[in-house]
Amino acid sequence: EIQGLLGADIQMQLDECVRLPCTDEEAARAMRLSLRWAERSKKAFESQPKGRALFGIVQGGAVPALRVESARALAAMDFPGYSIGGLAVGEPQEVMLAMIEEVEPHLPRQKPRYLMGVGTPDDLLRAVARGIDMFDCVMPTRSGRHALAFTRFGRINLKNARHAEDPRPLDAESTCPALRDYSRAYLHHLVRCEEMLGSMLLSWANVHYFEQLMAGARAAIAEGRYADYMAQAQDGWARGDIPPL
Repeated sequence: EIQGLLGADIQMQLDECVRLPCTDEEAARAMRLSLRWAERSKKAFESQPKGRALFGIVQGGAVPALRVESARALAAMDFPGYSIGGLAVGEPQEVMLAMIEEVEPHLPRQKPRYLMGVGTPDDLLRAVARGIDMFDCVMPTRSGRHALAFTRFGRINLKNARHAEDPRPLDAESTCPALRDYSRAYLHHLVRCEEMLGSMLLSWANVHYFEQLMAGARAAIAEGRYADYMAQAQDGWARGDIPPL
């Protein structure tokens, strides 16, 4: 009801997300509760204006059979789109990717797939390779508020003292002023002085980087070279001039 009153064009069913790890019994209980709520949410959504879409949410913890059961049941309800929820909640990346691989074959190929609350640049590229279309995450701005910048060279922690006299920008070739026009030394100074401008610039830089990363992914998919694009991005992070955090 709240989503409808807000006029959200893409809305989510009500669901229960359990923190991982959890017992199989807890994952099953929450998943089946979420399925019952999916039916009720879909019925309630029918009275909303055209031009809006309600997405079902796949749950099931880290149990492949539960994930498949949830995906199949939601597909049978014929939602306009499908979300995969309950991941990136404490489990290793390999578990998240394994659950995506379990679920993806059971979701309609002509409908959008949305991975909720994910993630790092590497998470995004690996999930796209497994059939995911949409994402949302606080990571770009939350990281910016905590002095962490994402760049094509890897992550840069501007709290580190080694940036105090570094005149280089985060990325001299970027089209984003926050990445291109401010030195690492200045950004480090803003962070150490707790100036709000530091959080603003790093949030701007991160959002731009994420947008460019995904724009490149879309172009690479259209050109049939996605695997090469992903490998190139990962190689850049590995080879960057940024020592490990």
